[in-house]
Amino acid sequence: MSVAGPKLLGMLKVGLTGGIGAGKSEVSRLLVEHGGVLIDADRIAREVVAPGTPGLAAVVEAFGPDVLAADGSLDRPRLGSIVFADPEKLAVLNSVVHPLVGARSRELESSAAADAVVVHDVPLLAENGLAPLYDLVVVVDAAPETQLDRLTRLRGMTEEDARARMAAQATREKRLEIADIVIDNDVPLDVLRRRVAEVWAELVRRARESAPS
Repeated sequence: MSVAGPKLLGMLKVGLTGGIGAGKSEVSRLLVEHGGVLIDADRIAREVVAPGTPGLAAVVEAFGPDVLAADGSLDRPRLGSIVFADPEKLAVLNSVVHPLVGARSRELESSAAADAVVVHDVPLLAENGLAPLYDLVVVVDAAPETQLDRLTRLRGMTEEDARARMAAQATREKRLEIADIVIDNDVPLDVLRRRVAEVWAELVRRARESAPS
């Protein structure tokens, strides 16, 4: 998913990622509180397959009408159960959705202020080799047992489904390899808030350094 466009002077483009259940959404919310401009690839991925879009038509063409709910919207749990168990089908879905997400992300980025810290929340950043698109990569990290607990306890997934979705993503080690900054989210919320504040200060410092004098 090519989500970042050309570098704008003074703009800092941050790739934010983390395994499912690591708490990346909470970190992105905190970064927005500090003033970050969030471009959420997951949210955009839902928008580009909304009813009536060419994206939804392409998904139906690839997977058949059974992936539609009764109201004509995409039955995301059903589609998820199909693609997360089959790497080839997941690749087909990605080939449909990722270009659409990339185009919309570039539109949103181009409308941000020239000196903005733009945070691209990209779940599959490591999997798709996207690190070079960003000025730096922030990885939200949590132990696999923490991820599993959050997915089953907070999102209501079965353990089997949670493990399958975790297995479909990059390993923890692969994500950490591409990290410029790591945010440990095996911590209480107040500790996480302090860490995000530290990271934000670093991002602002880097943005100022990249700005034209």
